[in-house]
Amino acid sequence: QVQLVESGGGLVQAGGSLRLSCAASGRTFSSYGMGWFRQAPGKEREFVAAIKWTGGSTYYADSVKGRFTISRDNAKNTVYLQMNSLKPEDTAVYYCAADSIVGFTTRVSDYDYWGQGTQVTVSS
Repeated sequence: QVQLVESGGGLVQAGGSLRLSCAASGRTFSSYGMGWFRQAPGKEREFVAAIKWTGGSTYYADSVKGRFTISRDNAKNTVYLQMNSLKPEDTAVYYCAADSIVGFTTRVSDYDYWGQGTQVTVSS
């Protein structure tokens, strides 16, 4: 069982930056693939970024590539999402998720555990 708690969301102006953190409980965190997703009002949850359990492989949605960076610190049981050059269309609730089986995936259905989400609002 893994519990995930996100933090770091807030209100920022367009062009600004935020760093999201996701703290995980559980001794097997280092063996899980981790991902960040987001959901805007009236829209489906969408993939943002994923990182393999080793941290050596990452993958990004085209909409955030070059602006967002996912990373992890297995010693701290934490995964991060550094978000730069934020745009109003990045406004959403951001969720971190853990995948215990596939290990590196963009699909919502592959993730076993989810955090409660943190709101990110980008003003124009």
